[in-house]
Amino acid sequence: MRFIRSTILASALVLPMGAPALLAETPDNMLVVAQNIDDIVALDPAQAYEFTAGELLTNIYDRLVQYDAEDPTVLAAGLAESWETDPETKTITFELRDATFHSGNPVRGEDVVFSFKRVVDLNLNPAFILTQLGWTPENVEEMVTADGNTVTVQYAGDYSPAFVLNVLAARPASIVDKALVMANEVDGDQGNAWLNQNSAGTGPFMLAGYRPSELVRMTAYDDYFKEGPKIEQVVIRHTVEPATQQLLLEQGDVDMARNLTPDQVNSMSGDGARVEVFPQAAIHFLVFNQNVPELTSEALWEASRYLIDYEGMTDTFLKGQMEIHQSWWPKGFPGAVTDTPYSYDPEKARQILEEGGVELPINVTLDTIAAQPFTDMAQAIQNTFAEVGINFEITSATTAQMITKYRERKHQAAMLYWGPDFMDPHSNAKAFSYNSNNDQDAYAATTTWRNSWAVPEELNEMTRAALEESDPAAREAMYTDLQLRIQETSPIMIMFQASYQVGMAENVSGYVNGATSDFVFYRLVEKN
Repeated sequence: MRFIRSTILASALVLPMGAPALLAETPDNMLVVAQNIDDIVALDPAQAYEFTAGELLTNIYDRLVQYDAEDPTVLAAGLAESWETDPETKTITFELRDATFHSGNPVRGEDVVFSFKRVVDLNLNPAFILTQLGWTPENVEEMVTADGNTVTVQYAGDYSPAFVLNVLAARPASIVDKALVMANEVDGDQGNAWLNQNSAGTGPFMLAGYRPSELVRMTAYDDYFKEGPKIEQVVIRHTVEPATQQLLLEQGDVDMARNLTPDQVNSMSGDGARVEVFPQAAIHFLVFNQNVPELTSEALWEASRYLIDYEGMTDTFLKGQMEIHQSWWPKGFPGAVTDTPYSYDPEKARQILEEGGVELPINVTLDTIAAQPFTDMAQAIQNTFAEVGINFEITSATTAQMITKYRERKHQAAMLYWGPDFMDPHSNAKAFSYNSNNDQDAYAATTTWRNSWAVPEELNEMTRAALEESDPAAREAMYTDLQLRIQETSPIMIMFQASYQVGMAENVSGYVNGATSDFVFYRLVEKN
């Protein structure tokens, strides 16, 4: 009977939106999730750089060290069961545990070397996370070496070992199965095309199916080296509309709804379902592309900070989803600046624009994501900015389409979000406070470069100095100063920090959603 129900559900997952539900109960061995997954561009750990992709990779792959489901705030052993640091020689030596890939192949030191070298060689979106350790295609095999199950990692730069370990716990440091990946190489792509549809990891789940903007299916890996998985399958059904997610949850057609808005949360019946809130590290901001001459005035940047109705949004349609936050390091992390000096004041904005000689009106396109709450946020910003003659024409698209345009610097203004790539302040400092080469062909996966902002060299120097500072207190003070500088004068208007509301059936337990998309864990989920 369970097989029949699973088959029916699989058929239901491919129905168009708005089709009537075919059943009112999900299988006991399957977690069914309603979620907007249209931001997925890639699933290869060497390329994936989107939030949903990060969630999937965390459940499919392991790293040498990692944050895990038992406590997402603690850096724990992953495929390395132990390690020793040597700051003087700038090396960390790891001892691998006895583990196997999903293919059955044993995890070897050469898989680690291959995985890191592959990221550096392909040089795709997240490669900078590893290359900041001084690794290049020419030297990476000298910097990362293996002798049996002993892996030695060397890094350049005066970094603390804690920073390096955080880098190695990041998404592109996922360890892939060299033999399987290279068996699927095409035209020298090192298996990139294949890994965007398949997986080659050691994680608690295996990728069993992926259809873009339709569904993701993961199945349990029974030989995982830690506890779990406790559920046999996780199926993520692409569902754009929050109202549809709510309906599916309340009907019993899904076990979790991942994108509920306050309207849906407030109207939940409470019969058989509940809502849990998870603080998030995602920072939401409005930004001006500095390739657009009308948007380069510092007076415009300052005035814009007073044209955002922060409280109006968080008290209404963003209630429960976001809180006001105006610095680039998230609240709840050590060293975050939590002061919010800006509030909605159109008269003050007019004065700043007039004194700064800003010519009005300004007509500009504003790119945003075609989903809630982003469209409502864009409309609110459109209304308040129009009061002083700054006219936004809203252009909305899927997350993947918008991000692609944004990365190519083809936008004018954009409203987007950013989460740390790894759990160290430098992750966001580099994104918001650093841009040493603003040339069009000098691609960098940072907010500054993507918005063509040539960061003042003083800020670049401050960012480099904070990265190299070994004293924890001094380092925190330097990052505080950087946050205040960007808060006061930059084309990036930081507005909110996200909170995440997840609707789930009463019989679901064990779901872990940490502060970033890399800390979403299904391994301990069970249905009682």
